[in-house]
Amino acid sequence: MKLWSILGNSQKLDGGAMFGNAPKALWSKWLEPDADNRVPLACRALLVDDLDGAGQEPKCRGGHGRPRAAKTVLFETGIGAFFSPTLRERYGVVEDRHVLLDSLRAAGFDHTDIDAVVLSHLHFDHAGGLLAPWEQGRASELLFPNARYIVGRRAWERACDPHPRDRASFIAELQPLLAQSGRLEIVENARSSTLGDHVRFTFSDGHTPGLMLAEVEAAEGGVVFCADLIPGRPWVHLPVTMGYDRAPELLIDEKRAFLEDKLARDVRLFFTHDPGCALARVTRDEKGRYGTINEVPELIGMAA
Repeated sequence: MKLWSILGNSQKLDGGAMFGNAPKALWSKWLEPDADNRVPLACRALLVDDLDGAGQEPKCRGGHGRPRAAKTVLFETGIGAFFSPTLRERYGVVEDRHVLLDSLRAAGFDHTDIDAVVLSHLHFDHAGGLLAPWEQGRASELLFPNARYIVGRRAWERACDPHPRDRASFIAELQPLLAQSGRLEIVENARSSTLGDHVRFTFSDGHTPGLMLAEVEAAEGGVVFCADLIPGRPWVHLPVTMGYDRAPELLIDEKRAFLEDKLARDVRLFFTHDPGCALARVTRDEKGRYGTINEVPELIGMAA
């Protein structure tokens, strides 16, 4: 089983919104703002190849050998390029092309090679990459035609019936397309029928109802996709939350339990929004403050 970090389109969002009640004098040391007070953010996906594989057989779509029953799984898709130029500017999307597709090709994959796409939730900066790039007059269209789309039950329900506070965070066209695809799997517990025993899910409600946290299990600790529970290294510090979080105090409690568990089991953290770090281990100092060590900026076929 091998892991890649796959960069999608990057964003620039208001630093005050990204760091909640932390003062600018503090958060500007973590991420440098531009003249409009916006900070740079990655939209990074995790690609796992050879999930649940043993033996060799020809790979149907790529033509080269891969382990028997192996799956190529993409955890999230970033924001993508589905926005019109006006909305792309409003939401701080930097590039006008679908960067995720370019990054997949650079890693030796195509979106048609993906067997499953796992989505922590359906906010546009995590699920927009499911859609083909925007074209004037063209209807929205799903990518990843050979993949199962895996979403948690409560995250799906929230996307289908959002609250006024977060309605703008969802893509209205996306949920009908996923439902009509015939390839949507809605998860209600720790396992997915598509992924079996090699990926374990836990859930969080502080950022959005039913945020699904996927842990790729391995003999030596594994890797967990932190999604928006912990977007990057600055948010590992317990008091730091986002203005986008629906229940910051709940999120802090969830984050504490999450970090305690990952530290105890030596599970590494995978960050989607940290512009400089893809993977790190958890540490805790003598005062009980959490931090990161063994930081890795990019994964290129790393053995799990």
